[in-house]
Amino acid sequence: MLLGFNPVVVLFAEVIVQLYQTILHTESVRKLPRPVEWLMNTPSHHRVHHGSNPKYLDKNYAGIFIIWDRMFGTFEEEQEEVVYGLVRPIESINPFVAFLHGFYRVGKDFWTIRGAKNKIGVLFGPPGWKPKGETTPTEPAE
Repeated sequence: MLLGFNPVVVLFAEVIVQLYQTILHTESVRKLPRPVEWLMNTPSHHRVHHGSNPKYLDKNYAGIFIIWDRMFGTFEEEQEEVVYGLVRPIESINPFVAFLHGFYRVGKDFWTIRGAKNKIGVLFGPPGWKPKGETTPTEPAE
């Protein structure tokens, strides 16, 4: 709107996007026809986005068009049952803890890990990134 777009058009677009995002959060729809699955983000693709299965981590970021994930290598088709949740669950129902736990874990890992390269890996790597053969301070050793 600050750039001159009509507020009614902006509101209409936002309502459409939010409705579409709401529809994606269903387990009632398994798969849609192949052309739709190839181009659009579908409930099947979005379930993968919420999965904690190792093969589903950092996948399917699309809001509407899944073609972007296909182009950038972040697409993963739903092939196995999705396990919802976090890789390392939090032990609290406090909403502030739930909101801030990711920042806390990354910050703790960043400040305690040695080496600039490793610190960059913690900040920009995938969830739970660690140097090969090491555990991060917030992750138990295997």
